[in-house]
Amino acid sequence: MHLPIIKHINELMRTQGYYGILLDVNLSTREISRFQVPEEDLRLFVGGRGLGMKILWDRLREPGIDALDPSNPLMIMPGPFSGLPIPSSSRTTVICKSPRTSPLDSPYPNASSISYSSMGGFIGPEIRFAGYDGIIIQGKADAPVYLYINNDRVEIRDASPFWGMGTDEFDKRFIEHLGDRRFRTCYIGPAGEQLNPMACIINTAARAAGRGGTGCVMGSKNLKAIAVRGTGMPNVADHKRFTELLSKTRKAFAEQTQRRDSWRDEGTAGALTSSSNNGTQAVKNYQEGSFEHIHKIGAKAAREQVWKRNFACYCCPLACKKSGNAKGAYGGLVHDGPEYETGTMLGANLLIDDLNALNHAIFITDDYGMDIISVGNAIGFLIEAYEKKLIDLDFLDGIELGWGNVEATLRMIHRMGKMEGIGKEVSKGVKHLAGLIGNDAHKFAIHVKGHELAAWNVHKNPGRYGISYATSNRGACHMHGGNPSAQNRMALQDSIGACSFASSWYRDEQSYPNFMAAITGLEWTEESFEKAGERIINIERHFNHREGFSRRDDWIPDRFFEDAPTSGPSEGMLVGREAFNKMLDEYYAQRGWDPQTAAPGKEKLDELELGFTQAE
Repeated sequence: MHLPIIKHINELMRTQGYYGILLDVNLSTREISRFQVPEEDLRLFVGGRGLGMKILWDRLREPGIDALDPSNPLMIMPGPFSGLPIPSSSRTTVICKSPRTSPLDSPYPNASSISYSSMGGFIGPEIRFAGYDGIIIQGKADAPVYLYINNDRVEIRDASPFWGMGTDEFDKRFIEHLGDRRFRTCYIGPAGEQLNPMACIINTAARAAGRGGTGCVMGSKNLKAIAVRGTGMPNVADHKRFTELLSKTRKAFAEQTQRRDSWRDEGTAGALTSSSNNGTQAVKNYQEGSFEHIHKIGAKAAREQVWKRNFACYCCPLACKKSGNAKGAYGGLVHDGPEYETGTMLGANLLIDDLNALNHAIFITDDYGMDIISVGNAIGFLIEAYEKKLIDLDFLDGIELGWGNVEATLRMIHRMGKMEGIGKEVSKGVKHLAGLIGNDAHKFAIHVKGHELAAWNVHKNPGRYGISYATSNRGACHMHGGNPSAQNRMALQDSIGACSFASSWYRDEQSYPNFMAAITGLEWTEESFEKAGERIINIERHFNHREGFSRRDDWIPDRFFEDAPTSGPSEGMLVGREAFNKMLDEYYAQRGWDPQTAAPGKEKLDELELGFTQAE
C-alpha cells in the first residue's frame, strides 16, 4: 500500500529536523498507518530511546503484560542525528518490554522491565531517508512475514521461504530476493523464530541489537525481517550553522589521528588486553579479572592472523568493525570478531584461547541470532556448576562442559540456538538456571534483574561497573554509566543516535546540544540536554516501579562480595556490602529518588514534566 502524505504536518516538522511521523504497523490486522508524533513529545523525549520509551508508556497502559503478548510494541527508533552526515551518529535503538527480566517480588506474574538495545550500521539512516522518524510494530502475523518499506510504499509480505534460515544465509538470500542492494535490512535468526529469550536482532551481517531479548519479541510477532529503502533526506533548521559545525567536527576527526586510527586498527578488541592487564575482565565466570592467555586472542593476534579489512557504519570515520578469514579446523569468514564483549564472553570468560575457534563460536552464535554476552555468561555458569558437582552429565544432555573446551562450548551453543533439550533451559538465563539447580547456585549466577552481566568485572571498580549494572533500567548494562550524570548522557546519546565511541570529539563548540540546536531550531544547553536525559531515565524507572521492581532489585551478585580473584591486579579484592549500600544511598540521593523504593516520587516526576505518569 502507499501511505498518504500528510503535507502540512510533514513540512512543518521537517523544518525542525524531524518528519514528526512514525510508521505504525499492526501485524494482526495488517493495518499500516502514519503516527503523528506530538511536538511536545519530540521536545521532551528527543527521539530514539527516549521517544520509544514514551510510546511504550503510552501503549502499555497496564502493568504485568507478557512481553510476548501481541500488544507489546517493538520499536525501531533512529534519532534526529541519524541520516545526517554527522560522523559516528547512525545508531538506532530497539525498544520494547523485556522478555529477559523479572523483579524479586511483584503482584504480576509476567512483570518485566523496559528493554532497549542500540545498534549501528545503516538501517536507522535508511528509515529516515524513507521519511520516518521510526517504526512501531504491534500485533502478531498469522504466518511468517517481513515488512517491505520503499519510501511511502509499505507492504506486509510473506517470509515463509526464509523461515528457519540462519542470519548469514538469510542476509545474502534476502537481498537477492529484493532485487536491489540499496535496501537496508534487519532480521532475526532461528533463535528469535523459536522465541529464545536471548535472541537478538541483526542488521548488515555484523551489527546487532544484541541485549534484552529484542529478537525474541520480534519472533513472537512472526516477523522475520524489515527491509527499508528511502530516497529522501531529513532537513535541518539552520543549514549554515549545521554545515559550520559539521566542517569543524570533520576537521577534528582528521587531525586527531592517533585516537581515530586506534579504532581503525583495533576496534573494541583493543580492550581485551588492557582490561585483562587492569584486572577488570570477566574471566572464569567472573571468578578472575585477568586471563593469562589474553595475548592469543587480542587485537594484535587478530590483526596478524585474521583481519584483512576494516568496515564502518554510515558516515563513520572510525571503522571499528573488522573482517577477514580464520584458518585451520575452525577456519572460515570472520565478519565481526573478536570484539571486546564477544572475545571476552566466549573467550576469556570460558578460558578459550584458540583465536580461530573463538571466531567460529562468535559466527555460530550470530548465525542463530543470539546475544553473545548472555550466551557466554550462561555457559560459564554451567561450567562452574558442573565443576562444583551441582549438576551432572544428564542435566547437560551429555555435553561435558569444561574450561577451555571448545567442542563442548560449540555443542551447547547449538543446543541453545535450536532450543533443544537443556539448551531451552539455558536460553532462559542464569537466574532461571540457578532456580532449577538450587544449592546456592544463585551465588555465582551473574545477573541483575535476570539480565546477565557484560564482560566487565566488578571486583576492582564497584563504583563504576557495580553501580552501572545494579541501577540500569534494562537489567545489567555496562553502557549505563556509573553515576547519574553519565547515565543521563548515555540516554541522550541513544536518543539522538550518536555512538559513544566518538563522544569525546563532540566537545566545546562542536557539542551535541549545539548540533541539536542547528538541526531542530530549538536552543539546547548542556543543562537542558542533560535534563532531557534525566527525564528518559526517570520514565524508564517509573515504568519498572509500576511493574514491581524496587531497591531489592538494584543489587549485584554475591560473587563480588564473597569470592575474591586469586591473581592479577584484582587479586584479593572484594566489594563490601555495607560500602555498596552506601554507594546506592548516595546514588538515590543524587537522583532525588526514594531510598527505600528506588523510585522517583511526585516531586521529581513533576520537575521533569512527567506528571502524566502519575494519573495511571
